[in-house]
Amino acid sequence: MQEETARSAIDTFISAFNASDDSYVTALLSQALTSDVVFWGPLGRSEGIAAVERFVLDIRHHPAGTGTMVRCSAVDMPDEWARYQWVFTTPDGGPRLAGTDVVHLRRSLIDQVIVFAGEIEPSAS
Repeated sequence: MQEETARSAIDTFISAFNASDDSYVTALLSQALTSDVVFWGPLGRSEGIAAVERFVLDIRHHPAGTGTMVRCSAVDMPDEWARYQWVFTTPDGGPRLAGTDVVHLRRSLIDQVIVFAGEIEPSAS
């Protein structure tokens, strides 16, 4: 049951990266994250949905074009923390960023996100 709740929150979080329009990003994040979410990203620690939104919009506005973020593993939840792998690919086989996120849930919402991103590489053909 916990893994299903985590998977739902994670998939909603990932859907913000793939929203049809930037105006939907905040609404999607609000469905997945607590308002006081702590985000540990590539540039350090930040707090709140607005901080996560800035990160998501930066990824969405990649210089190579709007890409696609997908969860590429099952959600593993050994305790109160869940982890999963993801990949972000830009159009036409452009740069690809892959990584693992670790999230903590509170009341069925993500209250902490830790992003472990890998190197940006061209996608394999």
